[in-house]
Amino acid sequence: MSGISLAGVQKRYPGGVLAVKGVDIDIESGEFVTLVGPSGCGKTTTLRTIAGFETPTDGSVHIDGNEVTDAPPYERDTGMVFQDFALFPHMTIHENIAYGMEADGDYTTEEIDARVEEMLDLVELPGVGDRMPDQLSGGQQQRIALARALAPQPKALLLDEPLASLDKQLREQMQVELRRIQQEIGITTVFVTHNQEEALTMSDRLAVMNDGQFEQVGPPEEVYNDPDSRFVADFLGTANIFDGTVSAVENGYALVDCGDVSLQAAAQNGVSAGDDTSVVIRPERFRFEDSAASNAGVASADGGTNAGGTTVFEGEITFKRHLGSSVEFHLETDSGREITVVRRSGMDKRGPGDRVAVSVAADDCRLVEA
Repeated sequence: MSGISLAGVQKRYPGGVLAVKGVDIDIESGEFVTLVGPSGCGKTTTLRTIAGFETPTDGSVHIDGNEVTDAPPYERDTGMVFQDFALFPHMTIHENIAYGMEADGDYTTEEIDARVEEMLDLVELPGVGDRMPDQLSGGQQQRIALARALAPQPKALLLDEPLASLDKQLREQMQVELRRIQQEIGITTVFVTHNQEEALTMSDRLAVMNDGQFEQVGPPEEVYNDPDSRFVADFLGTANIFDGTVSAVENGYALVDCGDVSLQAAAQNGVSAGDDTSVVIRPERFRFEDSAASNAGVASADGGTNAGGTTVFEGEITFKRHLGSSVEFHLETDSGREITVVRRSGMDKRGPGDRVAVSVAADDCRLVEA
């Protein structure tokens, strides 16, 4: 299999619109990398640049160590799956999967037939070769689109929001299937989505895009737990963000004055007193307490943090919703701030109107640029 490298890639459209602003990334052979970000951030343009459907204004694209910056799509040896499947409605499933190999002209009829059957087995749809696309469900059609892209044995697989049109249950099933297939054949894969959950569950690495640039690239767990910017923290999952000013840095921790609360977080990036910053707390990092007053040595939000670096917020639950394996609580603190807390289902019977106290440790708080 082959790696993909982008170096200083820019794409400027007529009229001066700069859609991609000098992105750099090296994707290893067999790696599954997801480009994730809001609509209009440049992720699809970046993918289409890899595929050859867009020519960069500046920078270079390499696949398998060869520069393909100006090469047309058919010379790049990549397979692409689109959001709308793009199956040929007048062809059988067998003919759809065989199309790319027949166009190559490098396969015998026997080789094509054998490869089609191999692909149908891979996507767990044996025996459907004689059917027409409209005789299959949406999820089955998506599997056939994937089989067609993989049949010519491309160097890389490019996926442009291929699961966006599926319902939630089917989408989650296809996430598992797509990842299984990718790992089974070990193909280098670039996946585009705006769905944060999808990106977090499927990828070896995430490249979070914003305004044509990569805000952060790294393993999903690292990007989620240690966001480099306020944008990444806010976009990827749910985050409680407290804006404030560093009042002191002691023993490796920064004390941040956020107006109604003082929070401690591990000092990083040369932060010093007087710096404006933001403190990010993920909802699952909070813990319910019996009461703020009963926790000796733990200060309330109004009183700041203690030497142990734990802060307690007191307030009232205003909303509760069940998310299946977890429960999300919205709390209004005594100072009027709204925070979100997530706990595992069945762990807590509290509900709207209940007065509660929740705590968070300094090591569960992350500093990012304001």
